[in-house]
Amino acid sequence: MSAFMQQLPALIGVVIGALGSYLAIVRGDRARFGREQAARWEERRLAVYSDYARCLKKTITLTYRVAAHLGDDPHPHPLPPEEAAPLLAAALDARDPAWEALLMLGTPEVVEKAREWALMAMRMENFPNERVRGQNAWRDLLQEQRATREAYYTAVRDDLALPPGHSARWQPYVPA
Repeated sequence: MSAFMQQLPALIGVVIGALGSYLAIVRGDRARFGREQAARWEERRLAVYSDYARCLKKTITLTYRVAAHLGDDPHPHPLPPEEAAPLLAAALDARDPAWEALLMLGTPEVVEKAREWALMAMRMENFPNERVRGQNAWRDLLQEQRATREAYYTAVRDDLALPPGHSARWQPYVPA
């Protein structure tokens, strides 16, 4: 038997080992790339979800202040509707790009809950113009807004596989 034939089993073993090593490295790199990419998208979605919530909350806070001016909310910094109008317009201008980013990266469930929360914010913006006003009407609107906000955050947490969070429900301080 020739020397080559004697070395053939060892050579085949080296080739199989090298091929196996190569395939294991490629497979590991693919898995790592997939995990890193998923983590990047998760971070981006969290940023988009947070940015949208911040923009919407700015609008809602302004409505609290207007309602305080009208005597319906205990917010400590009342704001007349005339002064609030340009601030509300600016908040809406900031919210539009945040909404577009949310549409692009958000899951359908999160987008739907965000839409419901935004519609509630719009109802709050229109509160000064409604025929039925007063603390009870405002309180009901606030409860609905808090429920839609909570639903939005629940959808976000579900999407990002985060543990349940605080409901953020609390009784505001009302001076005696």
